[in-house]
Amino acid sequence: MAEVTVVGAGLAGSECAWQLAERGVRVRLLEQKPKKRTPAQSHDFFAELVCSNSFRGAALANAVGLLKEEMRRAGSLVMGVGGACRVPAGGAFAVDRERFGPEITRRLHTHPNVEVIAEEVLAIPDVDHPVVIATGPLTGESLAKDLERHVGEKQLAYYDAIAPVVLAESLDWEKVFRASRYDKGGDDAYVNCPLSEEEYDAFLAAVLAAEKAEAHDFEEVRYFEGCLPIEVMAERGRLTLAYGPLKPVGLRDPRTGRRPFAVVQLRQEDAAGTAYNLVGFQTRMKWPEQKRVFRMIPGLENVEFERFGTVHRNTFVRSPEVLDDALALRVRPNVYLAGQITGVEGYVESAACGLVVGVTLAHRLAGRTLPSLPETSALGALMGHLRRPRDDFQPSNVVWSQFPPLESPFEITHNGKRKKLGKSERHEKMAEIALRDLEPWLAAAEVAPIRARFEESPSVESATTPA
Repeated sequence: MAEVTVVGAGLAGSECAWQLAERGVRVRLLEQKPKKRTPAQSHDFFAELVCSNSFRGAALANAVGLLKEEMRRAGSLVMGVGGACRVPAGGAFAVDRERFGPEITRRLHTHPNVEVIAEEVLAIPDVDHPVVIATGPLTGESLAKDLERHVGEKQLAYYDAIAPVVLAESLDWEKVFRASRYDKGGDDAYVNCPLSEEEYDAFLAAVLAAEKAEAHDFEEVRYFEGCLPIEVMAERGRLTLAYGPLKPVGLRDPRTGRRPFAVVQLRQEDAAGTAYNLVGFQTRMKWPEQKRVFRMIPGLENVEFERFGTVHRNTFVRSPEVLDDALALRVRPNVYLAGQITGVEGYVESAACGLVVGVTLAHRLAGRTLPSLPETSALGALMGHLRRPRDDFQPSNVVWSQFPPLESPFEITHNGKRKKLGKSERHEKMAEIALRDLEPWLAAAEVAPIRARFEESPSVESATTPA
């Protein structure tokens, strides 16, 4: 029987172990609990939801809602148990975390192909079979240092510094202009939001006064000078932002023919130009405050956010450079990474990454090759994020800008006229295409018997946590 060692029993590790075990692979699941916990953890069960109990939006018009549906169809352990433990949460998918984690734990402890070993892993295991590292954003210092030794210091980061991303269709294009500084890089490289001195001062005051998210007790906040939160820069003096990410040098507003006092630059996030990130705007401001403050910027008054800015502790590799298409280390092809350590964000995305690694590795060990995930699917879009080369690789949730755009954003009405689809209609259409295109991959991955076995197993209501 083929064997795999999985390090970490969080969402990604639990899902990966389940997918391997269900396909006849013997899994050695190494988890430091109950011997040791990270500072974020409070319980000894697996797949602990350390922050919110929400898996975010449930509707298919939401990218993460589509991802959850694809995972359900793929026989996901996390989504199967999540559905059984679901609690009312409006349009969100939320679970009873006191039932969810223990049930994940019970299923893995009782699986005949899983051996659970309570052990802190200080270095990548030196074994003669594949290893999956799924230790999450708070990977222990010793293991992180060993991983760094393999991939290189510059390829491993210890903090997320993520700028907000906004939808292009929500910009006021009458107030912004396209240009690169000194006309370098072409006019399409950046979208610029010009600010007068009065607008800049008002924005600065709002940034300073905005409510900020507090760091967790286990986060020793050490910012890098190259990616400071905007509020930290603002605290250093009135003109720090104007000489930093909001510097207007090399730019001229075509409406006035003059250089603005300050400029907020937006950089294109996807090839189709459906989303833009606010350059240099990583921030600890709370999400409602980001909406309020950033909508003070000319051209962004009614902007819609695809992702908010964050700064927090998060160990991750620069996946496009150090991982291959199966998410194995290029320098050690028998060592795979799964979950947040690869550069995905969020509960669902971490589990989805573990699912893909587990399915892919099981088939590889059986001498079979799966077809590539369709880029139109949420699973394919998320994996595409980890494979797409870019100089400023940053962790991300699954978002619609990672998908290829619709070939036509129009539909033919009953009277024969063309009608432009609204945002929700476009996303629902993209979800329809995603689920259709994913079917060949699901068939090749042989998910039907796995789903059936899961549904026939004992109910979550009778779950007990193993001693």
